[in-house]
Amino acid sequence: MQEIELKFLVPDAKIDAIKRQTHVKSAVTETLAAHYFDTPEQHLAKAGMALRIRQEGDEWVQTLKMNGNGLTSRTEFNNVQDSQQIKQALATDSLLPDLSPYAEQADLPINDKHIQQQLTRQYITDVSRTKRLIKQDGNVVEVAFDIGKVIHGTDSNNQQSLQEIEFELIEGDVAFLFDTAKTWCRRYTLCLSTVTKAERGSMLLTGQKHGNATKADLSALQVDKNMSQGAFMRAVVHHCLLQILPNASAIVAGSQDGNHVHQLRVGIRRLRTALKFFDGFSKQLNPDWALVLKQTFSLLGEYRDCDVLQNKTQPMLETQGSPKVDWQIDIKVMPIDAVRANDFQLTLLDLMAFALSDDKDDTQKPAKAKLSKIMTKLFGKITNASERFADLDVEAQHDVRKQLKSLRYISEFTAPMYQTKKSKKFLRHLEPAQDILGEYNDNMVGYDFYQHKASTDPNAYFAVGWFYAQRQQAAKVCANALKTVKDAPKFWD
Repeated sequence: MQEIELKFLVPDAKIDAIKRQTHVKSAVTETLAAHYFDTPEQHLAKAGMALRIRQEGDEWVQTLKMNGNGLTSRTEFNNVQDSQQIKQALATDSLLPDLSPYAEQADLPINDKHIQQQLTRQYITDVSRTKRLIKQDGNVVEVAFDIGKVIHGTDSNNQQSLQEIEFELIEGDVAFLFDTAKTWCRRYTLCLSTVTKAERGSMLLTGQKHGNATKADLSALQVDKNMSQGAFMRAVVHHCLLQILPNASAIVAGSQDGNHVHQLRVGIRRLRTALKFFDGFSKQLNPDWALVLKQTFSLLGEYRDCDVLQNKTQPMLETQGSPKVDWQIDIKVMPIDAVRANDFQLTLLDLMAFALSDDKDDTQKPAKAKLSKIMTKLFGKITNASERFADLDVEAQHDVRKQLKSLRYISEFTAPMYQTKKSKKFLRHLEPAQDILGEYNDNMVGYDFYQHKASTDPNAYFAVGWFYAQRQQAAKVCANALKTVKDAPKFWD
């Protein structure tokens, strides 16, 4: 069966308010003691699976969970266990899962004999869950408020607290699930989380507070050549969210890793590209989405710029003889505040709802022909600019770089509609130019930052002079790199 649910972190300041809304007369509170099994090398976790035995009221239920659509759903197999046997196994510290229910699914990693022999309890979750139902017009959503902790399987002193709320569609229209979640999100400033309890346990085992930054995975893009414009738009938004959501989740959970900020911005940039160039592909697109995404992208940009200056640009300049320049400056809006912002969280929910919605009443025109025209026009702009790039002003040069990025993203979105070899060859032609123009842009940004810094720190003058001296030659290098793009074999012709 597939469960469709949305999960949010609950801020400390909102716990009492959430309790008042969940501890209603019809609510049920139960203790969920769950034991999670995997190999010491985390084979199941790496395969996107979680295997647990959990006490649910008077019953013990074994559950195997697998990744679903990546946004709201996961596939799970539940099997009620013999409670007496489970209790005896716990008393003798010999609890192991029953793998017989999965025997007929030979392709599952859990049926690998090597993995089966190594399965041991890795971590435990001890959670108090309060559940209530919200019903309206035949729709039913279960609200589950969890407070508890994740405990290391062999070291009970090593544990992590959790407080989260889940909304699961029990019956009815998925739109009701999102409407309910948006109401609570707006009222209690909740933040979406993609981190499962199993992932929390895996991070506890490895000593990580947060998962690694998530890059765009092109293999997860579900696009085919016969798609309508409406279906294509949903597939692209879905794919962008697969990168955006886990990075945003890590940031709201407290990560200060610049890689999470960078990959979140990449995901937002890819999504903004899609909303800009494919704006006529669906009647259900909301123009406010692009405005909120632009605002969040800009707020994250200040942190990202300072991170690059401190960890990349300044160390590079010091190898050229630059004196030390301190970039430990106050950021007006930290990433966690930008991502926690209610308008951003509500926009993410809207985008998720759109990606999962039915396209039957949307634009049914074929996407492929329109995409070909979009890429041809964009490719033409870039090739024209390649002839005079070095003579353009900085703003116009920056526009060319943005056009090149847009062409790359659109090509990636569209590639599954065409022959794989041709699309890969085209994308390889774009890579060198994009890297070189990216470095050039970083230098121009650096020039502006150091020029401003020089008014309060004379040490910054070295960088101002260095960047200025590099500028003209670097522009010529960019122009030459763009000429390789001009010669790229178009895969959509």
